[in-house]
Amino acid sequence: MILINGEQRDTLEITDRGLHYGDGLFETIEISQGRPVFLTRHLARLKTGCQVLHLPYPKETLLLDEIQHVSRSVDHGILKLMLTRGSGGRGYRQPEVIHTTRLLALYPFPDYPAYYKSEGINARFCTSRLGLNPMLAGIKHNNRLEQVLARAEWQDEFQEGLMLNLNEQVIEGTMTNLFLVKEGVLYTPEIVLSGIRGVLREIILEIAKINNIPFKVTSLTQEFVLLADELFVTNSVIGIWPVKSLAGKTYTLGSVTQKISHYLAEYKTSEQGSAC
Repeated sequence: MILINGEQRDTLEITDRGLHYGDGLFETIEISQGRPVFLTRHLARLKTGCQVLHLPYPKETLLLDEIQHVSRSVDHGILKLMLTRGSGGRGYRQPEVIHTTRLLALYPFPDYPAYYKSEGINARFCTSRLGLNPMLAGIKHNNRLEQVLARAEWQDEFQEGLMLNLNEQVIEGTMTNLFLVKEGVLYTPEIVLSGIRGVLREIILEIAKINNIPFKVTSLTQEFVLLADELFVTNSVIGIWPVKSLAGKTYTLGSVTQKISHYLAEYKTSEQGSAC
């Protein structure tokens, strides 16, 4: 199902600025038994992105009604929620009156092998680099050509690629955030010049704080990443995937990764229960 501004259709105005300039934002939300998972957090990030882009945020009751409408009959799937600045004339200048376009599209849940979670994945470093833009770092805007080019660098022998920025800092995967463990301390790259602050990234940092797992959000080099005892990548669809190989080095599924995975499963269960 696709809803555009509340109507079930699959056509978009050709003048929409999301098409012309990537002028918008999106969220990718897991649907489980008719309920959007971590919806409050997704909408909070969406609202933050709207503030950064000076994009009018839709009336939330309307947005929630539309999300419920497309999700309620879905056993397990993916909802892509997109906002754009709507239609406008040629040129970068925004329309004087902005009518935000709301686009909600349902997709099947990806059929990833179960062993990605239990045994881990093979990862690589990408040659494509992320640009530096502190104004846009963190939000999930529609301009994702850097990730598109990075993902084109490999076929099926790897499941994820890690991306550095122009300062040679390791930032994230093409579709994930990165965590590593070194001597019992959990590390994740800071997202201040490049990258996306993933919903699950924020949850895992909260889990670490609540459960007294020492952690650092800091700048990470490629060399430091390769010295890690444990590596894993995350997003709100896949959850946690341990990394078993990267740039010729192999990793085992470590105790900290297992502990965080356990805490995350408990958190997700309680979050879904509280939404009842």
